[in-house]
This record gives sequence, structure tokens and C-alpha cells, in this order.
Amino acid sequence: MEIRLKKVTLEQTKTPPETLSGVVFGTVFSDHMFSMEWGEGKGWHSAQIKPYGALRLEPSSMVLHYAQMSFEGLKAYKIESGKHALFRPRENFERMNRTAQRMCLPELDTEEVLDALKQLLRLDSRWIPDEDGTSLYIRPVILATEEAIGLKVSSKYLFFIILSPVGPYYSQGFNPVNIMVSEKYIRAVPGGIGFAKTGGNYAASNLAEKEAKELGYSQVLWLDALERRYIEEVGSMNIFFVINDCVVTPMLTGSILPGITRKSVIELGKHWGLNVEERRVTIDEVLKGLENGSVTEVFGAGTAAVISPVGMLAYKGQDFQVGKGETGPVAIRFYKHLTGIQYGKKSDPFGWLELI
Repeated sequence: MEIRLKKVTLEQTKTPPETLSGVVFGTVFSDHMFSMEWGEGKGWHSAQIKPYGALRLEPSSMVLHYAQMSFEGLKAYKIESGKHALFRPRENFERMNRTAQRMCLPELDTEEVLDALKQLLRLDSRWIPDEDGTSLYIRPVILATEEAIGLKVSSKYLFFIILSPVGPYYSQGFNPVNIMVSEKYIRAVPGGIGFAKTGGNYAASNLAEKEAKELGYSQVLWLDALERRYIEEVGSMNIFFVINDCVVTPMLTGSILPGITRKSVIELGKHWGLNVEERRVTIDEVLKGLENGSVTEVFGAGTAAVISPVGMLAYKGQDFQVGKGETGPVAIRFYKHLTGIQYGKKSDPFGWLELI
């Protein structure tokens, strides 16, 4: 793929923050972005790296009316050797293509897009931070841009990638968060778009998360739509439980996002010889387990937070403490090992790390 390059001028050049302490996650952006367009009969074209800036969309652009879009999230790291690397990037673009199939979006050539991303990262390499626990968050997006008010599949699309230097996703860092189990709202249904990484899924969760935060909880844990019994996922991550020394996570049913960090935890746990299960998990099983001690840890897994220990679950007006409300040894082990691989401090037997 031929990529046109237009660099920022001296006046447009920005200075990366000296420290990310106090910088809100995902609010600072690098100098450049990548973009390309898709049209019927032309495919993907007009690939370019250009200064970060506003998009030009007509008011009638279909994404604004019918939410036909997808996005991804991955990270670039400055590793121990001083080089820069990505963590399982092909998985993200392959998942983006699965979302594209469900949302009727044009698919991407994984290798071409990954090459474009690497070119963008090399150009903006000074934006990859080197403080402990920091990284460069990468946000690829596809939008439907045909100018038409009428429900149908768009004939035009825009793809772009932007970069944001980030610290910890949660302000409390790697410390337990408190989560509220949603009773009133549902996130996704079988046969719907729950497995897709598309904007509507997240917009649908906003009200529940707003109400949870007003009550002092960080996130919402979703139950299945049909029976309101089976645990699915948290708003920004997949969920894991340590039950009788077994690492358990809800099985993928089509209404749960197939997280890449989730997949990494499962593969790493099996590599260590741990008992790892993907199965249906009821909220009653977990709450009873917290009371009788069979559930010893709860933690989330996602690109933004990596591993996020849970200190308390709230359900039907009652708080259930997880263990002693502290980060457990299994969560610590996964966090240290995954971040160790991501920052090049530990061996990578899986080939997950890819140099830029």
C-alpha cells in the first residue's frame, strides 16, 4: 500500500507531556494520524499519514445517524531493550474484521494496516512514553461516511488511527475497584452485536455506569439478557474468578467481547499448568462463593487496564467483599507476567511481542 506522507509543520508540532501523572487517560494525542478511504469499485484508497486534526464529515454522514462503525484499542510500549513494540497487534485487526462482518463494513488487509501503523509509530516514536506503567494507546476506527439519510449499508467509509500516550486506566492504579452488578439494564442479547467492538455497545452501557459511579462504584458487571443470572462482562473488560483454585471466566456466547487480554490470560494460565475454565457462571454461584470462601479472587482483564483486581461486588443493595478487599496473588501474578512480557522484562515464549 502506497502511503502519502504529510508531516506537521514546526508551528503544528506539539510537545509530549514530561509526565503522565495527572493526565486523564486518552485526552492527549500525538502529532500525526493515519487515514484512508473506501469506495464501491475502488476499495481502500488515498492512504496517508498527516497531522492530527479534525475530520471533515457531512451532517448527513451515515455513521452519525445509523452508528455503522467499529473501533479497536491496542498499545505500543518502550521495552527493556530501549526498542518499541506492539502486543499481539494482528489479533486486534483480525477482531476488527470480525466486527466489520457483523456491521457490514469493508474488511482490512491485516498486514497492510499493521505496516501503516508501524510507519505512523516510527514517525511519532517520541510520543511512546517510558515512565513505569505507561504506554501509547492506539485507536483504529472505521466510520460509514456516505451522505444519505436512509437506512442501508453505506457505500463510503473512512478508516483512521490516532495515538494517545497514557498512564493507568483507573486513577487508583493497580488497586482493587468496586463494581456494581446491573439489575435494571442489559448490555447485549444473543444474536445481537455484543461480541462486536462497535460504538453502540458502549453507548448502551453509559446510563448504567453513570448510575453506578454516582453510588461510588467504578464499573458495571453485566448479566445475561434472558435470565439475568449468568455473568457476562464488565463495561471495559472481561471478568475472571478464582473458584476453588480454578481460574474461571464466562464462556463466549456471542454477547461477550472476545478480549485479547482475556485470551492471553487463558493461554498464560494453561501454560503455567493452572486449572482454567471457560463456562457459564451465575451471579448466585459467585456471591455464595464469596460468602463461603470458595471464591477467593475476582479480577478484570482488558487492554486499557491489563489486569484490574476487584475488591467488592454490589448486588441488590448489598455489598459483597472479595477476600479481604485486597489484590489477590493470582491477579498479581497475571499482572506482573503480562506487563513483564509487554515491556520486554520477561521472556515471551508465545511470540506475542512484535517490534515496530
